[in-house]
Amino acid sequence: MTFEGRPAAVEAQGWGWRHASRLAWAVRDVTLRIEPGERVLLLGASGAGKSTLLHGFAGVLGGDEEGDAEGRLLIDEVPVTASRGSAGLVLQDPDSQVILARVGDDVAFGCENLGIPRDEIWRRVDAALEAVGLDVPLDRPTKALSGGQKQRLALAGALAMRPGLLLLDEPTANLDPDGVVEVRDAVERMLQTQRTTLIVVEHRLDVWLPLIDRVIVLGDGGVIADGRPEDVLAAQGERLAAAGVWVPGRPPRHPAPPASPPGEALLTARDLAVARVRGTTVAAGIDVDVRAGSVLAITGPNGAGKSTLGLTLAGLLPPVAGTVMASDRLAAGAAAQPIRWTSRELLTRVGTVFQEPEHQLLATTVQDELAIGARSMGLSDAEIAARSDELLQRLRLDRLAKANPYTLSGGEKRRLTVAAALITRPRVLMLDEPTFGQDARTWQELVAILAALRDEGAALIAVTHDRDVIDALHADRFELQGAA
Repeated sequence: MTFEGRPAAVEAQGWGWRHASRLAWAVRDVTLRIEPGERVLLLGASGAGKSTLLHGFAGVLGGDEEGDAEGRLLIDEVPVTASRGSAGLVLQDPDSQVILARVGDDVAFGCENLGIPRDEIWRRVDAALEAVGLDVPLDRPTKALSGGQKQRLALAGALAMRPGLLLLDEPTANLDPDGVVEVRDAVERMLQTQRTTLIVVEHRLDVWLPLIDRVIVLGDGGVIADGRPEDVLAAQGERLAAAGVWVPGRPPRHPAPPASPPGEALLTARDLAVARVRGTTVAAGIDVDVRAGSVLAITGPNGAGKSTLGLTLAGLLPPVAGTVMASDRLAAGAAAQPIRWTSRELLTRVGTVFQEPEHQLLATTVQDELAIGARSMGLSDAEIAARSDELLQRLRLDRLAKANPYTLSGGEKRRLTVAAALITRPRVLMLDEPTFGQDARTWQELVAILAALRDEGAALIAVTHDRDVIDALHADRFELQGAA
């Protein structure tokens, strides 16, 4: 075991992995060695295999029945299959890492499995929660946490174990700007008190550059760049940017500003109060209009109620108080309140992209996932194929058309759920963290698609911490501070 401050050495020898239901290898020909105590930023385009490699080092990819592997992965010269539990892993989707019903118990879970004495466990739990800035009671239900709070919870659980190998898969993706700094600082403080080997996956470099001492870039054919951050960026900056890596000083192209002013209000909220869990109001006193040909960006700190407000405006959660009303043009013969619409009535009126992509995946292939909504509309097979093919190509999912959606990377799942909402061409589109997990190329393409929808007269609601997407879409900001 590499817990209690003894850093681990990590090695991949010609390693590759292919899930049983995917036609292509998720990652292949990876050869590298990470020395004990190194701090590594793992980069690459969306779908390059970064998350797969982290899962491989953590020993959680499964056995032969789950997929095919080649080469070897080692931790301290021991195959990962014989050293499971020696790494702390924070997953890309924090919702899938919540285990127990209460915050304190969830953070303590890993320590309990290590056999750490009870008194020491709870000292670690308190310290880990403070380190990541999750200031909630230990008995707070985990189901009541926001997505960003769950990310902090997952990191606290990993830090409490004090692992010798810490694997972080986009740990700041759904955090507000202050939360991003808090999480980075929490990791830095841990590294100052114990020598831990760190591998962190992020698309954007600026947050982690002051903390790391090595950059490894994955691409077609395995490792395409490896070295000190300043050396890799100086020598390979242009090539990496072309491959989709977020390179400082090389921002992706923004679409043109809207050519016309916003149109009529398609949704109107007045004196609105919202709650995800019955009886727990998270935001109140909300007055907001969602206008045709515009983008409304809902911003604010984690836990302020952004996702809950988005789901309420989209007709998926009932208001606690106040009203959400649709215009006559949007309702088009249906009830005036979106919460009273049937799923079929919602289909072409309001589309929704959830914060967690897994919550809306239904089919066994990417192609079939796209067809579900279009088929419910009664579109012909030819029209469904035409719309699907265009979206698959534009969002760089065409090579994955026959893959199981659950085998996609986090960024690929996000693009798939956006495509599934777009295919029905709704008048209003609510997207929760639409650019999560995207490399620079797919971010640019996704933003261009959203700008085109705006210019065609659709109304967009974007729950986001991504300041770049707010600027790129010339969005109107609506900032929430929560019920408190």
